[in-house]
Amino acid sequence: MNAPFEQPAAAGKIMLVGIGPGSVDHMTQRARDAIAEADVVIGYVTYIKLVADLIEGKEIIRKSMTEELDRAVSALEAARAGKKVALISSGDAGVYGMAGPTYEVLFQSGWTPEDPVQVEIIPGASALNSCAALVGAPLTHDFCAISLSDLLTPWPTIARRLDAVAMADFVVALYNPKSGRRTRQIVEAQRLFLRHRRPDTPVAIVKSAYRRRENIVFTTLDCMADADIGMLSTVLIGNSNTFVRDGLMVTPRGYSNKYDMQEGGATREGERAGRSLSTGLLGWLDTLRAEHDAGAGIEALAAQYRLPADYIRATLDEPWEAETGTAADGSEA
Repeated sequence: MNAPFEQPAAAGKIMLVGIGPGSVDHMTQRARDAIAEADVVIGYVTYIKLVADLIEGKEIIRKSMTEELDRAVSALEAARAGKKVALISSGDAGVYGMAGPTYEVLFQSGWTPEDPVQVEIIPGASALNSCAALVGAPLTHDFCAISLSDLLTPWPTIARRLDAVAMADFVVALYNPKSGRRTRQIVEAQRLFLRHRRPDTPVAIVKSAYRRRENIVFTTLDCMADADIGMLSTVLIGNSNTFVRDGLMVTPRGYSNKYDMQEGGATREGERAGRSLSTGLLGWLDTLRAEHDAGAGIEALAAQYRLPADYIRATLDEPWEAETGTAADGSEA
């Protein structure tokens, strides 16, 4: 990786191609075109198989699961030799894909955006998009993705992230949840989530989305770790409002907070269409100040709202005219 790369007069191009879930039907036209125009196609052996119909007659470089840096080095060497390279990732190249490792290798070699070797990232549907589409609408509200792979990330870092998002009530997509050698990570994730979530929280496990051996299982948080989960699985954990009905997993966007869904969507008393909730920032500031003025202490308010005490203190110290929606300096809130 530290060896210098010879640079010919006519350098080539690296195209970081996200091929989506693996089905050609769900690959973007730009991804197909990039593979078609490439002289060299580089990728993990399984990903190469997924695009086998598109790479006939091309130079193929197959790498194993743990050879990401080798893939990036091979791509740069080929591009320095004047070739167009399609470096493929399943899903999106920038989501647990080859974009990051490739830029690390590029910068290590002295590459800059002004370099004759061009780099293009071609986005694709990530696993969380693909799996969500198969099970309903679980990502309609705030969500995040966490990889359980500790091959490169210390477990305490992963555990802190799991605990934080579980407490914050995010819908969560777990990538790399389990492998033949990594079997305990999903159990630890379950344990951390159960500290904050109900045992009956909906969970969907999608394996090989849009591929030949696709399999979908609906379960609950307390049974999650007992399900058939592997490296080709993505685990979707719902938030406190997510439900499963008629085989569909849905996370409400929050319309019922403002509109009475049983009364044809009429706006609830105290709410206004197109404006922040009465419990939005300005309304909450009013309530917070009223509670503090009535004698509630900083620590008690922090515990009530599950927010840091220093944040509550700083918020109360900030001058704000909540009733007009205008900050003390006169700017629009």
